[in-house]
Amino acid sequence: MDALDLLLNRRSIAKLAAPAPEGAALENIIRAGLRAPDHAGLTPWRFVIAQGEGLQKLSDVLVNAATAANSEEAVIEKVKNAPFRAPMVITVIAKVTPHDKVPAIEQHLSAGCAVQAMQMAAVAQGFQGFWRSGKWMFDEQVREAFGVEGEDEIVGFLYLGTPGCTPMKVPERDLTKFVEYL
Repeated sequence: MDALDLLLNRRSIAKLAAPAPEGAALENIIRAGLRAPDHAGLTPWRFVIAQGEGLQKLSDVLVNAATAANSEEAVIEKVKNAPFRAPMVITVIAKVTPHDKVPAIEQHLSAGCAVQAMQMAAVAQGFQGFWRSGKWMFDEQVREAFGVEGEDEIVGFLYLGTPGCTPMKVPERDLTKFVEYL
């Protein structure tokens, strides 16, 4: 797949099935994440992979957080099932290192770039995925379960697997609505 074609036609695919990436394909995905922009070489990322029993552990973390937040039963059921929407979920964490020239926000953005690179590497190898965020990334119980402290942040949950449907066509956008020149 041509790199420009990959970028211009990127779509999230929410229906994912087994198999998930493994072996060299998974290593390529992780290596792509490690190539994200990284001012001062701080490597401000941590990747936690859940698959198999790990998906149940992720579900338990989310259910415990939703229960502690006195969420409605429908919300608890939704978070309980969320990890099972794909055979693999990678939680991407910005691991912030105090630095005079690289503020925390830049390290968070770097971790976000890692998620994008990882998703593109998955697609380039015939897999698909989607990047989930939401309030549970910021929940103290979820943060604690992942060892997230201080200025560290969970920047997203990258769901990966084999496409379970044909992607919709990428919408055309009027560039003039998004671009200005100085």
